[in-house]
Amino acid sequence: MRKNILIILVIVFIFMMGYIGVFPFTSDYKKPYKNSVASLEMIKLGNLEQWVLIRGRDKSNPVLLWLHGGPGDPLMPFAHYIDKKLEKEFVVVHWDQRGAGKTNNFGGTIENISFDQMKKDASQLIHHISNRFKKRKIFLIGHSWGSYLGLHLIKNYPEKFHAYIGVGQVVDNYRSQKISYDWLLQNIYKKNISKFANKLKQIGDPPYLYQDNYNEFLDLVDESGGLYSGSKLRLYFIATRASEYNIIDYIKWLKGRNHGSKKLWKEIWGSQFNFEETLNYFDVPVYFINGANDYYTPLSLVKEYFETVEAPDKEIYIFEEAAHLPFISESNKFSELIVNIKGKIIN
Repeated sequence: MRKNILIILVIVFIFMMGYIGVFPFTSDYKKPYKNSVASLEMIKLGNLEQWVLIRGRDKSNPVLLWLHGGPGDPLMPFAHYIDKKLEKEFVVVHWDQRGAGKTNNFGGTIENISFDQMKKDASQLIHHISNRFKKRKIFLIGHSWGSYLGLHLIKNYPEKFHAYIGVGQVVDNYRSQKISYDWLLQNIYKKNISKFANKLKQIGDPPYLYQDNYNEFLDLVDESGGLYSGSKLRLYFIATRASEYNIIDYIKWLKGRNHGSKKLWKEIWGSQFNFEETLNYFDVPVYFINGANDYYTPLSLVKEYFETVEAPDKEIYIFEEAAHLPFISESNKFSELIVNIKGKIIN
């Protein structure tokens, strides 16, 4: 509770100092580039108006759609930080999914949150942006939960994608928890952190069938560096510099972090899945990017899954200095890699 209050106070302070709006792409003479796009808009997907940020210096470039994690952890507040180079090479699209960020109904409830509905929303959005920018195919990045959704999309609609990039790729939720638990236990005793050891004992052994236990477990993984190896304050500072979010949006962002995932918990995370056995043949090039220190989606499991994947082209890229957020920890390297992947596909 105190942490959330502190975050909100920091957000309020920075919000009062900053600009709210969408920055256009301008020349040295401050004139907008004629073929650029910089828009923040609501698009009706399913039965719900949902917020989408679209930015690109040249609308003729390929479209790149980000699928954020969580569910409930949008990347739109980080777009200004992670997309600077990408916006020169792509039309970059960020989507706050139902129950998340700007799309989260403040003080209300979200109807029809289900995996099937999320797939329909995503399919409609892809159809919309493909038609709008006259593209037959787009590039797709799925981060964490977004990688679960992303694999199903390229499996069901391969004709819509140039390539798929899984960042912090989910593979097998129960085995992932066990690997992370063993690492956490070893890390706790190595550093002699008694309060973490006591908390982990209270939570119990995996698998975690209830969301509250799982969230408590992830908090310990987070505190031990399995999410982000840098300062959490730096993450909040980056997020609060987003001109596309106002103070109400930030509150909706915080409130929505568990909103969408609660609805999907029993359907997805509370039930065992294993993509090595069920989802490993694709008609789309597949690329995985994982931090070496990622213990949300452990690298060892992603490597194992990678070996089972059959696709027209595949590659795994390991970011040695990163955990679950390589696009933050090593942002320049990440952007260069995405541009290189584009070059492999589109000559």
